[in-house]
Amino acid sequence: MKEINSWTNYNKKELGEIDRLSKDYIDFISENKTEREATSALISLAEKNGYRNLDEIIKNGEKLEQGSKIYAVNMKKAIVMLNIGKDITRDGLNILGAHLDSPRLDTKQNPLYEKDEFAYLNTQYYGGIKKYQWVTIPLSIHGVIIKKDGTEVKVSIGENDDDPVLFISDLLIHLAQEQMKKPANEVIEGENLDIVVGTKPLNGEEKEAVKANILKLLKEKYGVDEDDLWSSELEIVPAGRAREAGLDRSLILGYGHDDRCCAYTSALAMMEVENPTKTACGLFVDKEEIGSVGATGMESKFFENVIAEVLDRMGIYSELNLKRTLRNSRMLSSDVSATFDPLYADKFDKPNAAQYGRGIVFNKYTGGRGKSSSNDANAEYLAKLRKIFNDNNVVFQSAELGRVDVGGGGTIAYILSLYGMEVVDSGIAVLSMHSPWEAISKADLYEAKKGYVAFLKDA
Repeated sequence: MKEINSWTNYNKKELGEIDRLSKDYIDFISENKTEREATSALISLAEKNGYRNLDEIIKNGEKLEQGSKIYAVNMKKAIVMLNIGKDITRDGLNILGAHLDSPRLDTKQNPLYEKDEFAYLNTQYYGGIKKYQWVTIPLSIHGVIIKKDGTEVKVSIGENDDDPVLFISDLLIHLAQEQMKKPANEVIEGENLDIVVGTKPLNGEEKEAVKANILKLLKEKYGVDEDDLWSSELEIVPAGRAREAGLDRSLILGYGHDDRCCAYTSALAMMEVENPTKTACGLFVDKEEIGSVGATGMESKFFENVIAEVLDRMGIYSELNLKRTLRNSRMLSSDVSATFDPLYADKFDKPNAAQYGRGIVFNKYTGGRGKSSSNDANAEYLAKLRKIFNDNNVVFQSAELGRVDVGGGGTIAYILSLYGMEVVDSGIAVLSMHSPWEAISKADLYEAKKGYVAFLKDA
């Protein structure tokens, strides 16, 4: 097997397609930094391409049949898309499964406080991060505040050119002798990841005047009071747009490539496939970064319930048909892999590491030491996928996440495999994964989209 750098084989037409896809993706990832924002964007994309809300179909008592295109939304944080094929119970689904959440900071339920004339937002980190990477960089707030009457107030601060940005302070190097002796995971403690939001006191206030001024600004801009923050979901993410990177513009640097680069290309693939023989499914979930738990994570019954509703609208629901549909399905767990980094080469087994420009990545297994908690894909399924990708001129590679006994990771793959379907991890290689700013190759983005389309079209 000879792996090639795909940049060496593109013609002028393909280079133009890569450029257009990259520009559109940069817009998507820059404008949708949370799972709520990404879900909303995917709903808009689906509706523009003829997909209809399953809830409306159920409410109207309408039937579904081959050719029906529907979507279902879970708590505004996850979405399932289906383009129904010929025989859903016999053939099952071709599933592309990605996640929409990314590592970040979340505000606590009572977040706003003042200390020594600094106003702060108290935070808890979400997912696996290196805490020291989040200090002193420009940050923004995205999310919602739900008032007592149920009114939803959308919040976005720090993305527009005239917006203020936020930040977390760090100790100056001149006073950091003791700090610099600490291990990296202790240099910045979790309770010190608090966001500086102001230092200007409100005239006329004698107690906590800086906090009072922040509350005044929030009231003027959003019409909310301090107790409304108790029922909010405010996420702190890096401020600013994704950018082309490298003097040759071959890379994209941005927040949240994990896993929105795979989610975006999967969604585009769903839009491109028309009248599939085998039902095409795009599955976009939340909470993967914290174990796929909760009502919007993959471990919830939402996906299974959606398939049950679809079978009911087709007039063929039974518990047995539901099990057959899921059992006869196959899935690409569309999640990212780690790019080989020459500066940290000793952490990788290079022949089994993903490399930029080598196309979409297959991880036969993930997990930790000894393949712990992994989905380990079958050889027969990998052979089938090799044929699909080779027949469609898709550049692909295989990889594992680092050297044996060094580390590891997980995805939603093992959860879907519990239904007995064939599943393998297949996504885009990311450099500096889980950092505030990650990097991917434009070529790999392009090959992933091509691969996902080929997979969905295969019967």
